Amino acid sequence: MTKKPLEILFLSAEAVPFAKVGGLADVAGSLPRAIRALGHDVRLMMPRYGTIRSDQFHFEKIGEPFPIPVGPGEEYVHLISSTLDGGVPVYLLWNDLYFSSRDRVYGFEDDAQRFAIFGRAALAALHLLDWRPDVIHANDWHTGIVPTWLDTAGRRDPFYRDIATLFTIHNLAYQGIAGRLILTFAQMEYVQHLSVEQPGTVNWMAQGIAHADLVNTVSPRYAQEVLTPEMGMGLDPLLRERQDRLFGVLNGIDYERWNPATDPNIPHRFDVETLDRRAANKTALQQQARLPVQPEVPLVGMVSRLDKVKGMDLLEPVLEWLLREEAQFILLGTGQPEYHEMFERLQARFPDRMHAFLKFDDVLARRIYAGADVFLMPSAVEPCGLGQMIAMHYGCVPVVRATGGLADTVTDCTADPERGTGFAFMDYTPEACSRALGRALKVYRDKKAWRRLQRRGMAINFSWSASAQEYVKLYRRAMKVHGT
Repeated sequence: MTKKPLEILFLSAEAVPFAKVGGLADVAGSLPRAIRALGHDVRLMMPRYGTIRSDQFHFEKIGEPFPIPVGPGEEYVHLISSTLDGGVPVYLLWNDLYFSSRDRVYGFEDDAQRFAIFGRAALAALHLLDWRPDVIHANDWHTGIVPTWLDTAGRRDPFYRDIATLFTIHNLAYQGIAGRLILTFAQMEYVQHLSVEQPGTVNWMAQGIAHADLVNTVSPRYAQEVLTPEMGMGLDPLLRERQDRLFGVLNGIDYERWNPATDPNIPHRFDVETLDRRAANKTALQQQARLPVQPEVPLVGMVSRLDKVKGMDLLEPVLEWLLREEAQFILLGTGQPEYHEMFERLQARFPDRMHAFLKFDDVLARRIYAGADVFLMPSAVEPCGLGQMIAMHYGCVPVVRATGGLADTVTDCTADPERGTGFAFMDYTPEACSRALGRALKVYRDKKAWRRLQRRGMAINFSWSASAQEYVKLYRRAMKVHGT
């Protein structure tokens, strides 16, 4: 018997193309489309920030402003609609004080209040829409209030009590910790303190984990890692307690956005059958970076946030070694000032071997994927990672630390020469990273072996369709757990 299509509300603080800070936006802009393609009624809801302008997107107003219970009384919120490619309905919650007057997504002193309003408004908007989804899929701490409310006050409300919840952890490092007064602001003082919360605080990531019907991370390996004190960021006791409801689903990439055969931002388009064309992209990238055009010299690329969690604290001795080898290095990224200074210092010492582009540039990122030989991701923690998957699809061989989604997506060539797609190292040390790069450079010198490596990486299917099917299974499981 064919199972009935599901109705799903997908909640996210950011989503491409409306607002993007990190990988969450890519997921929220792609996964709902893949779920809709499977025949389900999935709708995306997010705040409308000041950067989301009406001259960029088509919006329609839905009903009148509606009140939500926050603060000493009520706050009024507008609801407007738009659509994603693929026909996914998008609802944007608009409040002048907390969202529409703000020029960025995060980083305000009242973020806890802002996202409490988002959560309360998302729940109230269902009445305005006259729509009751089977499942609410909440993402990261910004939405943790939703499964919390549904599992407490919502259980007593006939309209809400049958809605199941899935809570997705994209990065456990960001937990939405606020003082207990946030519960007074949200008019939810009945929410109980959790043992993993510090005295006098509310941790919305923890509350979401504790109250959702099911919880998942964005890769199977990360789902195991967060159960350990080393990777659990203080929430591992709670996650171990809910281990029977914890799953890992690997993120995908959007092959409409990331396709070297059609990408208009790279100088020379190619696919797995026309890999020889890729060499011209390397030449163009070397020219753009003002490096000597040397086709035979291995070119290592990075596109990364410059942060310790991304492995930046390993890199100075690694690059000291690499740039004394017959190799070039190109970096694109922004982040902590000390890492900006480190790359500027190295570039001054090795001007003909490396170039650091200390900025955000989506076009240049694509040219690095399409032109570099090796893509380096030495992350300390990587819940999933998209860069390694994009790199492989663009014929750029990854060198990664075997953690989280990097371990799930990159097969080490040395350990498994017949199926290898890159090079991985386990120990979080400069020496281990350098050895992995050294193994890559050795294989690079064998052009036939390198081409086989590129082809294997390009052939892997990291599309969202497989992930979407896994999420639909989790939605149905959450409904069963919830009792519907």
